[in-house]
Amino acid sequence: MTFKLSPSSLGLFEECPRCFWLEKHKVWSRPEGIMASLMNGMDHVLKAHFDRFRDKGLLPPELCDHTHCEDMKLFGDVEILKKWRNNLQGIRWEDENGNTLFGAVDNILIKGKKLIVLDYKTRGFALKEDTAEKYQRQLNIYNFLLRKNGYETEDYGFLLFYYPKEVLENGDIVFHKELVKMKTKPEDGERIFKEAIKLLEGDCPKETCDWCVKV
Repeated sequence: MTFKLSPSSLGLFEECPRCFWLEKHKVWSRPEGIMASLMNGMDHVLKAHFDRFRDKGLLPPELCDHTHCEDMKLFGDVEILKKWRNNLQGIRWEDENGNTLFGAVDNILIKGKKLIVLDYKTRGFALKEDTAEKYQRQLNIYNFLLRKNGYETEDYGFLLFYYPKEVLENGDIVFHKELVKMKTKPEDGERIFKEAIKLLEGDCPKETCDWCVKV
């Protein structure tokens, strides 16, 4: 039996190995929560916003205002980016046994010959001290996947956060924008993938959480 894993499924692996094992072996899955339609809508308009600047060969103001984005441009291969953004396709890699790791990116920057992951995040409030750290695993995996697909990457990625700032008199909502640069560790992306596959190839873990305690 082979398995397909993503950053979100590996997040479940870290949270509760038993829930992860049960789900990937198609025994039981946690009930799905309510989809955040606002975040999905923001994701759609942000991609279109960045694509308009890409087609002009420019960076949007969210990035132009930061000196560490100098000498960068948006990834220009529209067809490859379309595939990498697809939640059913994404950037993917198979190990020697046919197990797959994949993830769908929001955007990619280029500096020289190296690629840099750019991920959009919409939230309701200003960032806390540890907010960006919650997405470390995701950036590690994306960077690992790009390298496994033969691309050179920088050892960092970007998280671009949007959260509401104020409502203008005409009713328009203004969002605050905050760009966070994070060092990435592709080797950690590979490590967690291998640990998860090893667990799936063994027996179901016995330790339960509040979700799987009655399964």
